[in-house]
Amino acid sequence: MEQRLFIAACIMYVFSWISKRFLLNKRLDTPFKFSLWHGSFLLLILSCAYFVINFVISSSSQIPFSANGFSFKKLLVWLFLVGSIIYGFFSAKKKTPEGQKALIKSDLDWSNTIYFAGFTASIVMFFFIQAFKIPSASMQNTLLIGDHLFVNKAAYGFRIPFTQVRFMEFNKIKKGDIIVFTFPAKTKDQENCGGYQYGRDYVKRVVGMPGDKIEVKNAVLYVNDQEIPSQGYEIYKDIIRFKEDRKLSQDVYQILWEDGKLEHEFGFVLRDDFGPVIVPQDSYFAMGDNRDDSCDSRFWGPVPRKNIKGTAWFIHWPLNRIRIIK
Repeated sequence: MEQRLFIAACIMYVFSWISKRFLLNKRLDTPFKFSLWHGSFLLLILSCAYFVINFVISSSSQIPFSANGFSFKKLLVWLFLVGSIIYGFFSAKKKTPEGQKALIKSDLDWSNTIYFAGFTASIVMFFFIQAFKIPSASMQNTLLIGDHLFVNKAAYGFRIPFTQVRFMEFNKIKKGDIIVFTFPAKTKDQENCGGYQYGRDYVKRVVGMPGDKIEVKNAVLYVNDQEIPSQGYEIYKDIIRFKEDRKLSQDVYQILWEDGKLEHEFGFVLRDDFGPVIVPQDSYFAMGDNRDDSCDSRFWGPVPRKNIKGTAWFIHWPLNRIRIIK
């Protein structure tokens, strides 16, 4: 999201720069050229506004031009955009020279505001805070479907842009932390949990550290051969439990798990009967608090340190759910 926001800010900056060059060279001196310029401005600024608002409301970074299927909301957005551009074009065409100057000044002021805000927001989101919306019941009752929360991206240190190098690690990742991370898919066509998860952000709780031996027996978690007692946040809903009929060696089992392919061999049975596996170095084992309804490391493998964005910090919506996340 922060990369796209930065790109949007750059586009607005370039548009503003080009517009000023056009004005100096008097290339907007006809009503048609001026109206076309104003319509282009409206298209850019309204698209950026939609992008930001849609992310704040739904934690989605989709833009109105994305071809991700038809929806009534997308139709309304398109109608609003087209209507605004047409109205802006014809209203600008009627402007007097004095009116054009006033409109240009107003448009450029808005453009400057947008790209400055975009640059600032992208920096804040890259280093400090990310918005996130809970899409499933896998973390009930800690996090509910529809909860809007902020992710503290500085909790485990800052990352140098375009690298995996981190510095100033204020806290170490530890068991019990609720982390937000990019799904650890090896390729874009890797299928887990009934579909493609590449590039999606997940939220789970850390239950295993690098080097830990993890096993699930009859839905009960064991770490380093020790049964983990209830921590008060786990939920077990189902009565029926499953047991696998394993015909794989331990080495093959470990490799399939690390490659995210174990689910293809055993499917849903991994929920209740899993492991043992050893968590690789620089990786973590993550599970949802709703243990019977969570697609997690049991199915798609360990979470590499480089994929972890930060820790779930604060629920800000809905109002009756505002709280620090523990």
